[in-house]
Amino acid sequence: MEDLVLVDSQNRVLGTAPKNICHDGAGILHRAFSIFVFNSSRELLLQKRAAEKRLWPAYWSNSCCSHPRLSETMLSASTRRLHEELGIRAYRFSELYQFEYQASYQDLGSENELCSVLICRSDDALAINPAEVCATRWVKLPALEAEIENQADQFTPWFKLEVKELASSHIQQIQQMYS
Repeated sequence: MEDLVLVDSQNRVLGTAPKNICHDGAGILHRAFSIFVFNSSRELLLQKRAAEKRLWPAYWSNSCCSHPRLSETMLSASTRRLHEELGIRAYRFSELYQFEYQASYQDLGSENELCSVLICRSDDALAINPAEVCATRWVKLPALEAEIENQADQFTPWFKLEVKELASSHIQQIQQMYS
């Protein structure tokens, strides 16, 4: 079991703890990241989380999300996890913002994360890791917003927050990936 980086709300490192402990009960605040991969057709890659996941199994979510190791930068952790989960390499990474959230899943545990949100581009063929991902699809951001509005219970809670923020405040940064 991997150790996660425990932080306070100002992102100061407090130590590490096993992943399962960090997700028990209401959760312990730890570092995380969410990656949004766009292709040359300006579509966003979604992943459906593996059915074996403890929290939000078989829910649609962002392209890739995970946790950096204590010695990793967000860029190196993001690059590593994109390859481990989806078998792809990406370019034009940009870290857009950080936010803190807590969300509980039934009585099985919680996410309690200080999450960095990154965007990047890739047209690589996918080679998904079935322990992490059970399906993928590409979608345009406006269509995704409508889908979330009509079927919110199909998506992870952090993803819904992130899509809202991307669509309202970060469209320019997404467009800059194509210039």
